[in-house]
Amino acid sequence: MYVSASNKRYLLGLLYLRRKYRQAKKVRQHWVHPLLTVRYLEGSFYTLFEKLRKDNSKFFNYFRMSIDTFDFIVERLLNSIKHQNTPMRACIPPKEMVAVTIRYLASGATFTDMHYYYRIGISTISKTVRLVCNSLWNLLKDEFLPQPTEETWQRIADNFKKSAQFPNCLGAIDGKHIRVNRFPHSGSMNLNYKGYFSIILMAVVDSDYKFIYVDIGAYGKDCDSSVFQQTVFFKLMMENKLHIPPPCPLEATGKDTFPYVFVGDEAFGLSENLMRPYAGHNLTEKKRIFNYRLTRARRYVECAFGILSNKWRILHRALNVSKQLSKDIVKACVVLHNVVRIRDADNLEMYVSQQKLPNVQIAPCTRPTKNANYLRLSRRLFCNY
Repeated sequence: MYVSASNKRYLLGLLYLRRKYRQAKKVRQHWVHPLLTVRYLEGSFYTLFEKLRKDNSKFFNYFRMSIDTFDFIVERLLNSIKHQNTPMRACIPPKEMVAVTIRYLASGATFTDMHYYYRIGISTISKTVRLVCNSLWNLLKDEFLPQPTEETWQRIADNFKKSAQFPNCLGAIDGKHIRVNRFPHSGSMNLNYKGYFSIILMAVVDSDYKFIYVDIGAYGKDCDSSVFQQTVFFKLMMENKLHIPPPCPLEATGKDTFPYVFVGDEAFGLSENLMRPYAGHNLTEKKRIFNYRLTRARRYVECAFGILSNKWRILHRALNVSKQLSKDIVKACVVLHNVVRIRDADNLEMYVSQQKLPNVQIAPCTRPTKNANYLRLSRRLFCNY
């Protein structure tokens, strides 16, 4: 179809005008919306915060931590989150920034909800949460998720033996799906077997429900074993760089030496420092007892996930933010979990109920393992003990 030069110029002019129209910014009706100008009079931080500080239990219920722990966090984050006031407007104080972020994580509210509660702009709420979550992880992880030493591993193993009756246990390993909205251009990469989009939190937990190690952000479609094998923790474990104590007898007069191990479910394969249950059904009494003891130790990681999501209710709903902010939010929840566990010493009920030894069928591991006979022998030693 022939188009004359004048028609071409006319069409190009229309396209140019349409583009300029679409790019035209909406005229702002207010420099600051009237709803936000009354922040100091009606915002939750200014109407509620000081009243909560007069009642420890109410403060703990609202922020999921004690007053002392809240003040400790503000002090540690102060230099990294404070801003300078400008002649045009005053910046948000660090204490208010921490309050907004922790309440966002604790309540599971959206940025829009927080906008109305605290009378702060939605974009400012988003930037505040991003900054504080990032600072929480970067400034507190080395203190509250430190790399364990050999003495630390030994102490963890002693606690597992007392609480779960499983000797030489260094931690329980498992993964948790964190529900998210589908990220742009991600296709079905984050669609898990449960039918929703997620990223995976892979964790190692001690007998006090504290996180020892976490890896966050794997695709929801991946299984726990493949995610774990891609973590830095697995690489260090296979290279013997975790400072794990050497094998030792479980009794003073014993001759057999037992390695120190982590425990996982049937999704994980056997390795020198990773123990899983016996597969199949019609197991002997010894194997059923072994599976029960191992499951009892492994439940500590399941309980830790339950405590984490019940305390920080942002994890109860799908995260409707970017992938990077989703990871930062989960990291902040993990480090806050440990901070509260250590500083506030929650009195938590045991989630593990007393049950009869189950005779359940466990799927066999299809992934081949090196030195399979040695690993089965190691598991048999634990079983006989």
